Amino acid sequence: MSQQEVLSSEEESFLEKVIFINRVTKVTKGGKNLNFSALVVAGDSKGRVGFGLGKAPEVAEAIRKGIKLAKKNLMKVPIENTTIPHEITGEFSAVKVLLKPASLGTGVIACQAVRAICEAAGVKNILTKVLTKSTNPINVVKATFEGFKKLKTD
Repeated sequence: MSQQEVLSSEEESFLEKVIFINRVTKVTKGGKNLNFSALVVAGDSKGRVGFGLGKAPEVAEAIRKGIKLAKKNLMKVPIENTTIPHEITGEFSAVKVLLKPASLGTGVIACQAVRAICEAAGVKNILTKVLTKSTNPINVVKATFEGFKKLKTD
């Protein structure tokens, strides 16, 4: 009984944000099949964050699948004094994201996708910039996570 209570309180502490919902249509001989994909970020605001891309015929089901995947793929982000330890560039596909530590009181200066990731991870002060023309939210999220993977603590 107590183990179940611990699990439920742990689930409640996660911050979940939907970044992007996409409507996808597959044309078949029988007509058009409509599906939705939802890009979701989940984090505990203490340095653990993950993302998931859920796909389903219904929006709510796609979001639920995305949240489940995000919680399954959590990673640890090193945080020093509410910011990241050093400047880093994350790259994925055609997207480059610059992540710079910021002084206390700066806040999260970022686009919608990177802001959601930083808030879910618990980063309170950071400067970011998407350095390429491509602003595909899925690739921006993946590039940000690639940057977070490169972070090292001293």
